[in-house]
Amino acid sequence: MPLKKSQPATDYEEIDRWEDGVGWIAHPNEAMLRASHALATESGVWVVDPVDAPDIDDLFAEFGDVAGVVVLLNRHYRDADAIAQRHDVPVYVPSWFDDVPETEAELRRFDATLPGTDFRVLKIFDSFGWAEAALYDDESGTLVVPEGVGNAPYFTTPGERIGVHPMLRLTPPSALRGLRPERVLFGHGRGVLDDATRALDDALSGARRATPKLYAENLRLLLQR
Repeated sequence: MPLKKSQPATDYEEIDRWEDGVGWIAHPNEAMLRASHALATESGVWVVDPVDAPDIDDLFAEFGDVAGVVVLLNRHYRDADAIAQRHDVPVYVPSWFDDVPETEAELRRFDATLPGTDFRVLKIFDSFGWAEAALYDDESGTLVVPEGVGNAPYFTTPGERIGVHPMLRLTPPSALRGLRPERVLFGHGRGVLDDATRALDDALSGARRATPKLYAENLRLLLQR
């Protein structure tokens, strides 16, 4: 299984469907399991960290018109510009992101909340060239985290439903502590849609303890490639 596929997707796998959104993985046979989501809000559909795929617009059209495309990690521009252009909407990035690439679509920055929605913006990490935000809606309980936690194979040890990113294991993201999500959606892996609060709490509290096991497992996976 390749870590990441560089060629355009030929299909996609639907994931994480709930009343107010849906997710997809454009390359389900890659180890990174790059996931994307469409969030239905009163202001329209917000497409988050998208990887493009054939007919993907049809997947989220059932939730309404696209209001904007959101990039939550400065390494996740992916196909944001292409999808924003198709829908004639801006690309939105958190205000503290530096070195934002040029886009054909209009680029807009946002701060405390995603415009026109109840999603609060949480700063996950902003150092060493890594800038990351998460989105959290207290009422619906939807939490979207692009990189700080996930459940692609290299994030988790056996028994973990959510794993802290290998580079953040010793200092798990403090912005995620105390949240009580109904569902947690990731930029890498299939989301956790049941008992999500407990899974997130377990991931944060057990991150350091499981670090040696995760590193050993990831080394084994690398040697097998």
